[in-house]
Amino acid sequence: MTSFNSEQLSGMEKYYRINLINSLSGYKSLNLLATVNKCGITNLCVVSSVFHMGSNPPLLGLVIRPERENNDTLRNIKSVGQYTLNNVLPEWYMQAHQTSASYPSGVSEFDECGFKKMYIKKFKAPFVEKSTLRIGLELRETIDVEINGTTIVIGEIVEVLADDDLIGPDGFVDHVKADTLALAGLDSYYLPQQIGRLAYAKPGEAPKELIIEEDLHDERSPNL
Repeated sequence: MTSFNSEQLSGMEKYYRINLINSLSGYKSLNLLATVNKCGITNLCVVSSVFHMGSNPPLLGLVIRPERENNDTLRNIKSVGQYTLNNVLPEWYMQAHQTSASYPSGVSEFDECGFKKMYIKKFKAPFVEKSTLRIGLELRETIDVEINGTTIVIGEIVEVLADDDLIGPDGFVDHVKADTLALAGLDSYYLPQQIGRLAYAKPGEAPKELIIEEDLHDERSPNL
């Protein structure tokens, strides 16, 4: 068995430690985060830190690394108050990866990496046209994390744009059908597959497959 303690972790070679810690927790959600500033200049970057915070109101959290001079993402979110998350597909994951490059401030990764913007009425931030699942969010809160200088951005979902047949009768989003990629570490991309869905767990009852009816409205977790 391989084991490391905190002293060994802190003494590791930098890039070995980065790869180890970033890939240790396994597969992560993968999205393109799109923003715009007040002058209309767009910004696009790949992120893997999105997490669910609640369904009523519908909130998603996001961890953004410490602000740098040429990092427009957090500045745009704070100044405009709207941003989008867009899933990444296998056909263009290399383009998505390229958005992580350190382009100068004011340069749009949409243009540099070959992505077309998509806009809807009454929403300032652009969506990624190539995506099959797009989420529009409005900023609700930011939390500065002192221990490592990151910022937690909390947004409320105000727009959902999904290709046809991706949302089931019970509201479940089929990410396999959507071709949504996942990420492990910083640079390893995966195409997930579903192995099954299980019914709501109850004490004393064996796990069982979930059966979806066409008119079902799932109220198993009304608060989350």
